[in-house]
Amino acid sequence: MWKFVAVLALATVSFGLGFYFGQRPVGTLPQSVSDLQHSLKDTSRNIIDTTMGIERDLRRRQGLIESKSRVVQAKSELFDKHLGEAAKQLGEAAETLDNVTKGAKQDETILALRALTGTLREVQLELSMGKPVSIKRLDEIQREVDRQMNK
Repeated sequence: MWKFVAVLALATVSFGLGFYFGQRPVGTLPQSVSDLQHSLKDTSRNIIDTTMGIERDLRRRQGLIESKSRVVQAKSELFDKHLGEAAKQLGEAAETLDNVTKGAKQDETILALRALTGTLREVQLELSMGKPVSIKRLDEIQREVDRQMNK
């Protein structure tokens, strides 16, 4: 009994599909395949762009976390009156941000990171020359790094 129902259902579906495709003009199938190919290409391109965006964002965040760690270490060294070591930590923080911005597209976040790198290099130079740098200035830099991480 079930075999008969299955064969009848299969025959009905086959007849229905044959009737449906028989009523359509001959050129619609190639057109449908072409539309499907274009849609698939667009979807693939969107997926790749999204994946690349996530990778860039992850690289930027990792660089900012590493830079923040270096700034906090520099504050600690400055508090302990080790100016040379504090300058070294700030230089490494600036180098980390340089690596993040290399080859990146010019947008507002990259420009902000480059400005932050310039500030770090400026403070590093002041420390290297023996000029006094306040902890508040390093606090401001740390807050700026936090703001960039929250974007």
